[in-house]
Amino acid sequence: MRLEGKVALITGAAHGMGAEEARLFAREGAKVAIADIREDDARKVEAEIAEAGGEAMVLMLNVAQEDQWVSSVAEVVARFGKLDILVNNAGISGSGETDITSTDSWDRLMDINAKSVFLGMKHSIPEMEKAGGGAIVNISSISGFVGQETIHPGYNASKGAVRLVTKAAAVQHAKSGIRVNSVHPGMLPPMLTSFQRGDPNREAMNAMVPMGREGKPIEVANAVLFLASDEASYITGTELLVDGGFTAK
Repeated sequence: MRLEGKVALITGAAHGMGAEEARLFAREGAKVAIADIREDDARKVEAEIAEAGGEAMVLMLNVAQEDQWVSSVAEVVARFGKLDILVNNAGISGSGETDITSTDSWDRLMDINAKSVFLGMKHSIPEMEKAGGGAIVNISSISGFVGQETIHPGYNASKGAVRLVTKAAAVQHAKSGIRVNSVHPGMLPPMLTSFQRGDPNREAMNAMVPMGREGKPIEVANAVLFLASDEASYITGTELLVDGGFTAK
């Protein structure tokens, strides 16, 4: 198994892409901390992992609150003895904002999408150093590469921040044996829940992707697994796009 003996903390792991990552990591031998604010959904993922023979724990974590990061990392180490992997997956969308000039929306997007990544790394890296190294995967977006007409610019700014803070951390902590990479998903079903199949808006969005379809959460999770595993032992500071070719145009 690709993560045998590893301990992983995954934020936003109670649903969608994060839950897929948690289940996949557990299947690959990791002990998984499911961090989220949705306790009922997190417990369901925990139960699924346990039923499949894996080991997991649930953390109630608001990723924008530093004190909760301190206590969450401490809980993981107390339960599993160390921390090897951090996946900063939690985030919110900038679509659906009625006012793309809203300062409140800007602050919320930056807090949850960007500040949270900084806080997660700040409090996880010391434990990884104690463990002799580790791997961090920060989930950004294609929106960290391109501008978009109909979403709040705070989303693009926050995802661009994730892209660059990843590179900074990769350079700063490479000698400690800690690898830091970012994954940039394209359009996924959770982002498109307002579009039913056959809806012309959804079809138009898919037509923008060279592969002609939206991605699947497991396709992103597989990319995250690779970067978290020892198979990526000489990869740090990189950007892995999982977007069906959207940004290749």
